[in-house]
Amino acid sequence: MKFVDEAFIDVAAGDGGNGCVSFRHEKYKEFGGPNGGDGGRGGHVFAVADPSLNTLVDYRYSRRHEAKRGEHGMGSDMFGAAGDDITLKMPVGTIISDADTGEVLFELLQPGETITIAKGGDGGFGNMRFKSAINRAPRQKTPGWPGERRNLKLELKVLADVGLLGMPNAGKSTFIAAVSNARPKIADYPFTTLHPNLGVVRVGPEQSFVIADIPGLIEGASEGAGLGHQFLRHLQRTRLLLHVVDVAPFDEGVDPVAQATAIVGELRKYDAELYEKPRWLVLNKLDMVPADERAARVKDFVKRFRWKGPVFEISALTREGCEPLIQAIYQHVRAQQQAEQVQEVVDPRFANDAAPE
Repeated sequence: MKFVDEAFIDVAAGDGGNGCVSFRHEKYKEFGGPNGGDGGRGGHVFAVADPSLNTLVDYRYSRRHEAKRGEHGMGSDMFGAAGDDITLKMPVGTIISDADTGEVLFELLQPGETITIAKGGDGGFGNMRFKSAINRAPRQKTPGWPGERRNLKLELKVLADVGLLGMPNAGKSTFIAAVSNARPKIADYPFTTLHPNLGVVRVGPEQSFVIADIPGLIEGASEGAGLGHQFLRHLQRTRLLLHVVDVAPFDEGVDPVAQATAIVGELRKYDAELYEKPRWLVLNKLDMVPADERAARVKDFVKRFRWKGPVFEISALTREGCEPLIQAIYQHVRAQQQAEQVQEVVDPRFANDAAPE
């Protein structure tokens, strides 16, 4: 299935049905009175977060979505039926914004979450609504209200705990295939990964986290080089970034420190908040370095890169060093999840007393 993380759609809720002007006509009842019913409500347009979806490709080729209008009111006190609603299934993590103003309207963050993105119009009143002691034969009615119409932009930001960041061919796809259930395409040429891949890493019974692999960045991505910045949005909801670096590049003229510095610079240009996220350095492909040279090469890289954060030495191909890394990741993610769940509830009656002076 083609991965699509952006789409534009037009949604239109149903118009309400018109009210009816009618009078009761029965034998031996000369003045039967009004019996025109109200129109029915127009159909709503709902959006639901479906965990089985991971792309917006359905909306790339189906742009117009319109609910049914309500039926008109009729005589004999008959109200019009409501129009049929429509429900649009979207991946978890979809952001729905106004295509004209750019204002974010909704976010689908929980599986099964349902929101109303366009409300159907109310039905009009029939003449029986206007009956009174001084107006016994009303001929008034009202038309149905129009339903909401919106031009929307859909943007998918995948929900993952950990994101992989690095140059093309740094070994990100090999790493995610080694530690999770994901099976991305792996080859010996750059830009093998063309769209984000998600994998679930199982650390133990009922212990797991989600890891995301995005296409590699290169220097100049902010100007559109390579695949540009279009997939960095998928790292904005992660709790931890793993900066994967190839310490044994095939081309001896390539400096891994320069490449890593370029990646950090592109990250800062794209989003300051993303740059400030917790980031660990993962030095990959150590199986390509002689055992007696590994310590010196790692020390030299960290010194020239001026890195003071956590450093992990792995070989994704042989899975050397992967187990300690995923254990450390799980502990970090778990600690952040627990911190987010702990919320102090202060009784509003004592809020002033609890405030520090």
